[in-house]
Amino acid sequence: MRKQLSNWGNYPALDCEEAAFSVEEQLQQYVDTHEHIIARGNGRCYGDASLSEHSISTLRYDKVLAFDEAEGVFECQSGITLDQVLDITVPKGWFLPVTPGTKFITIGGAVASDVHGKNHHAEGSFSNHIISMRVLTGKGLLTCSPSQETDLFWATCGGMGLTGVISTVKFRLKKIETAYIKQKQIKAKNLDEIIRLFDEHKHYTYSMAWIDCLQKGDSFGRSILIVGEHAKPYELNEKQRAAPLKLPMKGKLTVPFNLPGFVLNNFTVKTFNALYYAKNYKRVIENVVPYEPFFYPLDAIHHWNRGYGKDGFVQYQFVLPLAQKDGLTAILRRIGEKGWGSFLAVLKVFGHQDDLISFPMEGYTLALDFPVRKGLFAFLDELDALVLEYGGRLYLSKDARMQQEVFWNSYPNARKFESIVQAYNPGGKFRSVQSDRLHFDYGSNS
Repeated sequence: MRKQLSNWGNYPALDCEEAAFSVEEQLQQYVDTHEHIIARGNGRCYGDASLSEHSISTLRYDKVLAFDEAEGVFECQSGITLDQVLDITVPKGWFLPVTPGTKFITIGGAVASDVHGKNHHAEGSFSNHIISMRVLTGKGLLTCSPSQETDLFWATCGGMGLTGVISTVKFRLKKIETAYIKQKQIKAKNLDEIIRLFDEHKHYTYSMAWIDCLQKGDSFGRSILIVGEHAKPYELNEKQRAAPLKLPMKGKLTVPFNLPGFVLNNFTVKTFNALYYAKNYKRVIENVVPYEPFFYPLDAIHHWNRGYGKDGFVQYQFVLPLAQKDGLTAILRRIGEKGWGSFLAVLKVFGHQDDLISFPMEGYTLALDFPVRKGLFAFLDELDALVLEYGGRLYLSKDARMQQEVFWNSYPNARKFESIVQAYNPGGKFRSVQSDRLHFDYGSNS
């Protein structure tokens, strides 16, 4: 069926054919009868990585295959979403090992983007917890793991679907005693203080900061650090202790239509940032909250992406090495000079990771939302140049406009990744708008 498809940023929007499958035989038939395809989960990546002339949805391929409640091992088809997994595992005392800022992505998408969360510095990205998976490649259906078909495994983790369609995934869960998080919020006056606070609180499993991108002078980079741990039963109040593993209430708010573009401007962003910073009336606030508002605050508002208007938005996420704090300062200053701040600017610290094509490296990662407008892409090209200058790179899962040179010059294993893609995806059967934009050489299928 042909339809206009876009991912969460609503940019770009393309006329595509989208099919679906519920059994592997249907998937194989679709692959065999189409020249080029890309798998697409719930469309929660922000750019064009899961868009193609022919996209195949995994959402009907969403069965649980096994759940070892004693050992915390979960096996499922790739189209199941994280919220569906949590609904099953949390009441049994298990949580996702790694989760991004939304629970509405598929397990296949989590692997293809090798998602990270607030605990990367302590527990790595999603790929660190995968036991094995099956992938329908150009060579057929193959099983891979960290010890079997290892080149396929690492090229699939973070490989944006270019090795084939992820069929099933087996991974380890994390043991929990409650469905609550004991969190601590600390206000930081400026960028120097938030960097110091990250270091002082690195023993926490989960950490992130909201950062005000438009402040100048002594308040440049003012922030709120949020850290947390899974709460123990004795840390809950009496009502919470009565049902410590009860699932949180689901969000019911929604943005019913695209807001007009004029709603988002320098004044409204500055006003939001001032109110958000002021809401913490004390420098330090500690409390116990359900896991939903801690991990997924925006999931409580359905279709919040419509708030950026009909033209959509770009989420710009980069990482810089730990030693390049000056680069973070330079990029934030350039954003402040431009006056194009973001409501939702999130700063995290990554731990060590040196995988084939995954985004994280040890350092600082900043994610910002920019509404699509005249001059935006030229401005982001300026930021790209700074990211390259300071040894960083951009997140492919968020990208919708990166120039090819930026990718090839910032991912040190990019050519090795390309050669593995050629081996398992000869001729480019699996390709996307993004991979074509970045000028991947798929080799020959002869």
